Amino acid sequence: MKLGSFPVLVAAAACALACADTSRPVRPMPAASSLMLTPPFSDAKPDPQLAAMGKEIFRHDTFGDELFWTDQLRMHEVIAGGANGTVGAGGVSPKTALAVGLKVDADALPQAVKDAIAAGKVNLDDPATTLALLQLDAVVGLKGIVETTNGAPRLTRVGITCALCHSTVDNSFAPGIGHRLDGWPNRDLNVGLIVSLSPALQAAETQAVLRSWGPGKYDAYWNHDGKNNPTVIPPAFGLRHVDLETFTGEGPISYWNAYVAVTQMHGQGSFSDPRLGINVTADPDLVTPKLPALREYQRSLTAAVPPAGSFDPAAAQRGREVFASAGKCVNCHLGPALTDAGIRLHDPSETGMDPLLATRATTGKYRTTPLHGVWQHPPYFHDGSAATLWDVVQHYDKVLGLQLSDGQKHDLVEYLKAL
Repeated sequence: MKLGSFPVLVAAAACALACADTSRPVRPMPAASSLMLTPPFSDAKPDPQLAAMGKEIFRHDTFGDELFWTDQLRMHEVIAGGANGTVGAGGVSPKTALAVGLKVDADALPQAVKDAIAAGKVNLDDPATTLALLQLDAVVGLKGIVETTNGAPRLTRVGITCALCHSTVDNSFAPGIGHRLDGWPNRDLNVGLIVSLSPALQAAETQAVLRSWGPGKYDAYWNHDGKNNPTVIPPAFGLRHVDLETFTGEGPISYWNAYVAVTQMHGQGSFSDPRLGINVTADPDLVTPKLPALREYQRSLTAAVPPAGSFDPAAAQRGREVFASAGKCVNCHLGPALTDAGIRLHDPSETGMDPLLATRATTGKYRTTPLHGVWQHPPYFHDGSAATLWDVVQHYDKVLGLQLSDGQKHDLVEYLKAL
């Protein structure tokens, strides 16, 4: 089966998707939740109707950023491989897309297509197949408009959504293909490499910066201050009790959503922060009216549940005591989200962090990272300088002079894995 056979494929897809319920239930917390130092969350649940609107925005809304990604960066030509978005030999095949961290939503694929992929009857080396996946709205966080002229597909517009960086898939169908996991950071996504392919960004200095970031990292200030200091892509789950979303605590969830949507995704919206010297206005504003719903959906995303058998329960129970006493973790990781964000921020010297990001942002300080679901998103710290949770514990043992034994460190790691 050639997935590039657009008319037949899309007709089948429309029928299959119209009859399918692709909603997925929220997974309950496992027994590991009994290890929490605080009672279960008890505040009012996010409004379901507003959160449902936010889900659509998070997954599918580009805020009109096609003007940037298509008209300025010409990424439609990069993806398709030919002039004006026609399919060419130099286009991005599904194999290449998966290799740079893009993900495919299996729930957007008709069963006939999944069967054909499993049987090896779909050409995953053909850029036309990528266009077919875009037409099915199956590439997570990437939106494309595909037209057919004289029987040949052409990618006319392309844009991105929040899900590009802040969703992944569970690999249930194949590596990089599965059910969406919204709010999970895509630590496979090589944003810099992808953007560096734009024919509009070929200056040697620009190329060097973009290609230096690597998978799972992004610099949200570089296009303003010119400094190259990428951070790991953070999770967007577990924010219900977190007032400050960013590593440096600039503002609440909607502040950072607006900043990213306008200044990084280049959506058509308004954003102003005199601290950064940014004042962008748009008419119409396609971002600001959607921020409440987007925030509500993010607040509804629970932290990633640790997989069964991924930690030692007995060691985790002992580690809970280390967390609360000898490890001094609870001094900052407190409350239902295990963070003192919203109460105070911390000087880089307090925790031995590289101060560069703090100096580039607006506060000069760092927020204490929420810990629920921390098992899911290594490497750790804003710059990814700790490869494992063991490295995190080793760092704080040294910086804070804790003098923990190896046994205490082991147990503390098991506790963190259980959160």
